[in-house]
Amino acid sequence: MRLFAIFAVLSLAWANPGKAQPPDPAYASLTRAYTALRASDYDPAIAAFLQAIAASPARPDIRKDLAYAYLKIGENLLAREQFRQAMQLDPADTQVAMEYAFLCFETKEQAQARRIFDRVRKTSGPSAKTAEQAFQNIDGPLADGIERWTQAIAKGGSNFSAHFELATLAEQRDQLSLAAEHYEKAWRLLPDRRSVLVDLGRVWLALNRLDDAHAALLAASRGGEPRAAELARELLPTHYPFVDDFRRALVLDPANTELRRELGYLLLRMDFPLEAEREFRSLTELAPDDFLAATQLGFLLYGHGDRAAAQPLFEHVMAGNDEDLANRVRSVLRLPQVFKARTAAQPQPQSIDAKVMAERSIKAGYMKDALKYLQVAHEDDPGDFAVMLKLGWTYNILHQDLSAVRWFDLARKSPDPQISTEAATAWKSLRDATERFRTTAWLFPIFSTRWHDLFSYGQVKTEVRTGLPIRPYLSVRFVGDTRQTVGIAGTVAPQYLSESAFIVGVGIATVPWYGITAWAEAGNSIGYLTRHMLPDYRGGISMARALHSESTNWFADTAIDAIFVSRFGNDFLAYAQNRAGYTIGPSELRTQLYWNANLTLDSKRQDWANFVETGPGLRFTSSRMPKSMYLTVNALRGAYLIGARPRFLDLRTGLWYAITH
Repeated sequence: MRLFAIFAVLSLAWANPGKAQPPDPAYASLTRAYTALRASDYDPAIAAFLQAIAASPARPDIRKDLAYAYLKIGENLLAREQFRQAMQLDPADTQVAMEYAFLCFETKEQAQARRIFDRVRKTSGPSAKTAEQAFQNIDGPLADGIERWTQAIAKGGSNFSAHFELATLAEQRDQLSLAAEHYEKAWRLLPDRRSVLVDLGRVWLALNRLDDAHAALLAASRGGEPRAAELARELLPTHYPFVDDFRRALVLDPANTELRRELGYLLLRMDFPLEAEREFRSLTELAPDDFLAATQLGFLLYGHGDRAAAQPLFEHVMAGNDEDLANRVRSVLRLPQVFKARTAAQPQPQSIDAKVMAERSIKAGYMKDALKYLQVAHEDDPGDFAVMLKLGWTYNILHQDLSAVRWFDLARKSPDPQISTEAATAWKSLRDATERFRTTAWLFPIFSTRWHDLFSYGQVKTEVRTGLPIRPYLSVRFVGDTRQTVGIAGTVAPQYLSESAFIVGVGIATVPWYGITAWAEAGNSIGYLTRHMLPDYRGGISMARALHSESTNWFADTAIDAIFVSRFGNDFLAYAQNRAGYTIGPSELRTQLYWNANLTLDSKRQDWANFVETGPGLRFTSSRMPKSMYLTVNALRGAYLIGARPRFLDLRTGLWYAITH
């Protein structure tokens, strides 16, 4: 039992998430990504990296490698976003922080670059000196510019450009109070420039002046420049604004007609007609040609009997150019409807190319904006499969995989083979990760010269994704051999090699965490030789790790299982299988040459269950074979740790095959 405890400690020590990458669930995608990178085939590599991120979103190393792939194709903004997320996942990685900071500087994000350089220069790492120089290169010109614009304003140069430039430099240098002061002064001088309100709201947020910030952003989000409105909505809280929020925004921006109109309708929905009437009255005074406000005010006055006050408003609307509003007024007044013929000379509204805007948003890293434009593009042309594919990737990047699967499913029906292939690959990868029911089946026949027998192991398992860290499943296992040795008197083969049974069970398993899975199962073992049915309880912890390098074909992996099996006298067994080697050959016949180091222990200290074995091995895969199939040949020399059993030699050949549905 002491040996088993020591082995368990060593297993946990090996399971250090900072030094290894789990093959499940991102291993297959990463293998494709690094293979494509070695061939300088960057588009498939990037697609595979994105699939790996979808499978393991908490791993900074994947985002780091994806960022370098983006840099290879000149997508600096996308690379910057991946470095940013990698830095957030691993703040101690100064190399990633420096890459992110330099890209921020190159893409005109000097304020963020300065903050990162400032943080790194205060560390004792190898990047501190470079960060210090980069920080001074940014901070010095900012300080000089702030001093220059401050003096210019003091000498009488108080205009929009002076205040705005000073505020911009102050924000980049994190002098936020100074930035807020001059953003507000710049906006007062040019109130139609709504983007300045967004800048002001952003700085007030950083200063924790939340009410002021929300007022500025709410004002910017209603009316004015469309881009400024979108940026403001991204910074606002997700809930709909309260009445007090509207009132504070109107104190800051009293001439904002769209803001006041929305407040008026909100008050109507809340059944405050008198307060709504005051807002619509103010609105008609601010914008006499706002026929919608005039109509609504007229209806309110008409509704509580003040028809004399409503009549001028109705006449104003009926004389205007809004035919629909005018006819609504005539309907209330019981007057005949009037319809004007549309002339061919009337200008048609210009359409915005939503696909172009989506592409620009993706390149700029504004994925939520890209999603909106892609949805518009799909509505304009429901048969555009390229748009469907981009919708799939956009939803995937935004971690909305259920929606992404639906769009990939549509895009894989494209007549364009490039689009359909890419979409089908992404659809299969995400479908496996999002379907409620998942069925896996595997079979592993092995021939052993030591036992002169062919053993076969297999399992069919259907699990249910519950949204929780634990998944229930149904399982049918098969363990057998061709010589049918179990139960035969005088057999030299230990029973643990072949139970000659089908094992039907129900169990639960945890979601893999850094390649570690715990499971427990209860069922019945049905012997196909003895015809006996026995209770079968088993469970344990399994762990798989893989180390690999992008620059070479060296690899190392390990699989460790610690299990309890009631069939073996309620025994605990532990297995560790380790391999390290090199991959050679083309995809048509790829070969891995490696060295094995295996260990088996049990808690009852039975002689047959405690041994070590080591030796060379080969594994063959081919692009002409299914992706989950491979052939292994291992030559192993073994020694028992307990008892007087002789050492052994074993040439072991096996064929692994697995499918998932």
